[in-house]
Amino acid sequence: MTTSSGFAEALRGHRHAARLTLEQLAEASGVGVRTLSDMERGRSRGPQHRTVTALADALGLAGADREQLVGLAREGRLRDRWARPTGLCELPRSVDDFTGRAAELAWTGELVRAGEVPGAAGVGLITGSAGLGKTTLAVRTAHALRPDFPGGVFFLDLFGMSARPLAVGEALGTLLRALGVADQQIPGDVAGRASLYRSLLRERRVLIVLDNAASEEQVRPLLPGGGAGRALVTSRRLLAGLEGVRRLGLGPLPLLEATELLGGILKDRGAPDEGPALGQLARLCGGLPLALRIAGNRLVSRPSWNAADLAARLANEERRLEQLSAGDLKIAGAFGLSYEQLAASTRRLFRRLALVPGRSFDAALAAVAGGTSIEGAWDALDDLVDLGLLQDSAAGRYRFHDLVRLFARDRLRQEESAAEHDALTVAMTSWLVRTATTAGRWFEPGYGHPGQAGPDAAELSAELSSAEEADQWLRANADNWLGALRHLAGIGRFAAVLGCAESMDWFSDRWMHAPHWYEVFTLGAEAAAALGDRTRQAAQLNMLAWVHLLPRDDPRTALRYTAQAMDLATRGGATTQIALAHHHAAGAFRRLGRLDEAIVAETQAARIHRTNGDIDRYCHCLGALATCLRDAGHHGEALEHYLDLLTLLNDDRSGVTPSVAAIIRPIALARVGECLGLLGRRAEAIVRLTEAIGLMEQARLPAPQARSLETLAALLAEEDRTGESRQTYARAAEVYETIGDAEAGGRCRDLANAVP
Repeated sequence: MTTSSGFAEALRGHRHAARLTLEQLAEASGVGVRTLSDMERGRSRGPQHRTVTALADALGLAGADREQLVGLAREGRLRDRWARPTGLCELPRSVDDFTGRAAELAWTGELVRAGEVPGAAGVGLITGSAGLGKTTLAVRTAHALRPDFPGGVFFLDLFGMSARPLAVGEALGTLLRALGVADQQIPGDVAGRASLYRSLLRERRVLIVLDNAASEEQVRPLLPGGGAGRALVTSRRLLAGLEGVRRLGLGPLPLLEATELLGGILKDRGAPDEGPALGQLARLCGGLPLALRIAGNRLVSRPSWNAADLAARLANEERRLEQLSAGDLKIAGAFGLSYEQLAASTRRLFRRLALVPGRSFDAALAAVAGGTSIEGAWDALDDLVDLGLLQDSAAGRYRFHDLVRLFARDRLRQEESAAEHDALTVAMTSWLVRTATTAGRWFEPGYGHPGQAGPDAAELSAELSSAEEADQWLRANADNWLGALRHLAGIGRFAAVLGCAESMDWFSDRWMHAPHWYEVFTLGAEAAAALGDRTRQAAQLNMLAWVHLLPRDDPRTALRYTAQAMDLATRGGATTQIALAHHHAAGAFRRLGRLDEAIVAETQAARIHRTNGDIDRYCHCLGALATCLRDAGHHGEALEHYLDLLTLLNDDRSGVTPSVAAIIRPIALARVGECLGLLGRRAEAIVRLTEAIGLMEQARLPAPQARSLETLAALLAEEDRTGESRQTYARAAEVYETIGDAEAGGRCRDLANAVP
């Protein structure tokens, strides 16, 4: 029985035992009928703690029965942790009790639905001070207009109030990925990314919501340049220099709408009519939606209170202005209304989360920050989300609004000492770097299960129980562990920094177009230098050469790093790093068309690795050497090297790590097919390529698979096997499109149609 079905059956059983219909239980608990129905059918895997408590109260559950129901719900949340979707730029949920703003909704709807007529900008800018509901309005509009945008609706927080607003290049990269562009197809410079982004928006009917913009310079490259795409931008600043946009200045809610909003929040509380008191409270809140929502939530969570009680607490004008002013930390008092309702342990977790280095976090990191169990973290996070102090997503990640983060930092400064701050920061950043190091070790040939690496890694292995989970954790938490790496480097924890950088060696091949590898390996090289370890410094310089060879495509800079690595490795007698410097230099020479030098360098690298007995790296060099020979036109010699490589990979006694062989074998087999084709031995080439393509499918290697399919299709056409050629070109187009290479996909579709 699954956890979700266990909770569903338990809830249904308790309802039947209480002789209640769904409607009766909904009325007694305040939980919607549809929500209850989804729970009993197992569609809701892990209801929030507050919801389950309300159900248990309505059912009259106590003792073991109550503990069982609450426990099953908690297990559902925990089990669902790694199964949640990880879609990019997903639109946040719209609040159910949204009230008013009819004119503003009409304005945004008219703007984004406007046809392509002269003067129609297609970009709306919503401005106003903090707490006025700019984001809520934009999100509400986007949800309502989903049917008008078949290309998708995307949301991106620009972190305008952060100390480090989202960089334009990073924002463009995130949006391009959300629009389906593969990492390797994203240009490295901002101008190239902006051009590609505008071209996509020109042809696609999409809506982009750019929230919390910092400046004109940040947002300007993110706007559509005409065509079908539309954008909504929110900002606390006026952005007066932004041209070609329509502007909406958001003000406070009128008193009637503010009172209606409070009434909507309180509608399920079951209290007597509080109309006059609600009007008084709405007036004291100044029509600020954020203040109204905090006040309403406080009343919902305190059934013994009424609106008049809370209004009396805010009657002091000096206190009210301090608590509800909408500007930076001046609104901290409004957040404090919610903060006071939290248990002591939840308050401690909330304020300590302000020290998280990245922009979002999961329950595991929250547990470290709060010094609590994962179960305790989930419960506390549920409370924080319920009270509006955190935002969550379907991917199981949480984030602060900028102002709430500032409030949390203020509470931390007020309630804990500087020594406690420093100790917590070191503990959290050390945990992040240790976890990242353990996750990176999953991908090292022959390293073994990371849980065998030591007690800390063993503790983490229960949470990162597979290479897939390690991969997901490293990607989702990149800004957290990178920020932690920076911090530890700044306080001189060089051994930990270097160990983490070294652990990323093999993982970086899986995520080679990530933007942070230059910083990771630079920190690693600096840490090795500080430790006086020439050999490990050479290794990090070799990784920097790799960064400039592949992700950055800058072979001349790569050569400069290989020269530095070669010098250090030679002085330290580090033959492995000497060989790696030759290998990366060969790659740079090949890209520069200096094939004779590439062949010499790769030959030296292969010889050293073979002498050292490093068969895995020898295999990489042997394949690279064959590629150099092929590019130089030495097809027969290249074929011999590829065949020698296959012999090694297929020999169980050669010492090649199985996981390495599984990746290299299909690529080497495909290269054999290519060389056979170049030598005119088409029938043999077709057999080899067909076998390689099957292995690539098993190993999930879509990029080389697409290239091999295209090569095979051309050979089939030359052999007059036109039907097979057409089908193979079509399949190549499909695979190219799955990795985001639309240009190659279109080329193959054109070739398929051209086959007679």
